[in-house]
Amino acid sequence: MDGTTAYLAAVRLVGLIGAGCGLRWWRSRSAAGRRQRRNGGGPRDPRRIEVGDIVEIGDAAYAVQGSIRLVEGEWRWAEHLLDERGGRRRLSVAESPGFELVLWESAPHDATVTPGAPVVESGGRSYHWHESGQARYTASGSSGLPPSGTMRYHDYRAPGGARLTFEAYGEAGWEMARGERLDSDGVTVHPQRGT
Repeated sequence: MDGTTAYLAAVRLVGLIGAGCGLRWWRSRSAAGRRQRRNGGGPRDPRRIEVGDIVEIGDAAYAVQGSIRLVEGEWRWAEHLLDERGGRRRLSVAESPGFELVLWESAPHDATVTPGAPVVESGGRSYHWHESGQARYTASGSSGLPPSGTMRYHDYRAPGGARLTFEAYGEAGWEMARGERLDSDGVTVHPQRGT
């Protein structure tokens, strides 16, 4: 093979690789565009999540199965139950006193841990009491709860944004969950079809 033939073969190879990369980019952009058009436009504000929406957190995507909206005096927040095979996760969205997103995962409740204690040890961390209270709620979708009722809670915090909560809906016993605060830039909400 002479120098000219080798040069032309190299140019063709680079062109084919470039075309393949461009096609993959175009397909991914086209799929994203079709998804946006099908779902009624761009991302939705997390404060307006509805049952059926798709929530992307990092590289994972979850369908919102149910929503619980809570009110305690002037404070309002929501907990959205995420479809997660093999576990229970939920995303809480609070607006007051400041906007905050926390991803929660159910944790086994150790009978030796008492809700309301000043400090709770769990999963190798020390959590300090932050607040307690009782809120009214309304539920929609597949929440496993009556449409409305009351919820009691004890919230704890640890350094680095780690959270721990105990919640009891109605007359049910305490359930415990561990949470991590999320950066809002890492959460994208895609509206359900037809909204």
